[in-house]
Amino acid sequence: MQREKAERITITLPRDMLASIKKEVSSGSYGSTSELIREAMRMWQKREEEYKARISLIRERLAHSKQSGEPVPFNTAFKTIEEIHQQRVKKEVQ
Repeated sequence: MQREKAERITITLPRDMLASIKKEVSSGSYGSTSELIREAMRMWQKREEEYKARISLIRERLAHSKQSGEPVPFNTAFKTIEEIHQQRVKKEVQ
């Protein structure tokens, strides 16, 4: 596997963040501060990808919902849900 060419950057961090990084590196959890920062970036990228996927799914569901028929008033929908819940509770008790 060929690695991409790395570029050196300079960042400024609060003292508590820097202390946490140094502590992890000195404990042996990471080989270097760069390794820890790369891992943090991978985690951030994964979180961003998951967030974008969730937003996309929500948008798809909203679009589908918008096209699925006439809107139902909130009170009517809530009453229907409550009735279904009560029916399920009765079945469980029997």
